[in-house]
Amino acid sequence: MRFTNTIDVERMSRTQRVRALFTTRLGGVSQGEFSSLNLGLHVGDRKEDVLQNRKRVAEQIGVPLEHWVAGEQVHGDHVAVIRESERGRGAFDYEDAIPASDALITREKGIVLSTYAADCVPLLLFDPVMNAIGVVHAGWKGTSSKVAKKAIQMMQQEFGSRPEDIVTAIGPSIGPCCYEVDQRVRQAILSSFIHGDRFFTENERGKWQFSLWDANISALLEAGVKRDNIEHLAMCTSCSVHQFYSYRKESGNTGRHAGLIVLV
Repeated sequence: MRFTNTIDVERMSRTQRVRALFTTRLGGVSQGEFSSLNLGLHVGDRKEDVLQNRKRVAEQIGVPLEHWVAGEQVHGDHVAVIRESERGRGAFDYEDAIPASDALITREKGIVLSTYAADCVPLLLFDPVMNAIGVVHAGWKGTSSKVAKKAIQMMQQEFGSRPEDIVTAIGPSIGPCCYEVDQRVRQAILSSFIHGDRFFTENERGKWQFSLWDANISALLEAGVKRDNIEHLAMCTSCSVHQFYSYRKESGNTGRHAGLIVLV
């Protein structure tokens, strides 16, 4: 499959009420380990390069960077409700991001919700009935706390969403083929999920290959999302490091691709 610098979530975007996409690492100006479309302001890249990259993507989706919102992703489970007053938070400065928030939801039109990853799972959420959207960042810690499920529940609470109406997309992230974890991670997942052992395969090194994908799908199903409404791209960032950033594959020295969604 040949990628450009973005991958549209066609099921969402073809409604013409929302634009939803994931970026790749291609087509930017960042250099070295951040090459080339790094969108993360917090990884040590030159700020001016990151902002130029973000502006390139903003121009492509037709929404100025001034209307983006980003959270301070801390591998937690806090879900922030984004109002008009938060428009632009975290777009130009990491210090201005929504504090300690790994999930963002809104019903405000024209605000781009953004989430950034380099192996962790980026999820996009769209409720076409209540016209609400969300983004979620889920590494193993966020997955163990079921941050995706909590985002769905917050959409219910704040917007009156019904889980069975919500359409979701799981973006590029590390797959079970490449994600080896130890007993600490395995135990955290087993403590949170009934029959959580189904997400693990023991390998020849006495550790486990863990499917972040399956665990997050399980959390969405627990929340009441229909299986047919979960679009899974099944793209492993570690296997495709020439197209995506991979924290593990690149020993922590890398950029971030993004999941982006906006009501239009």
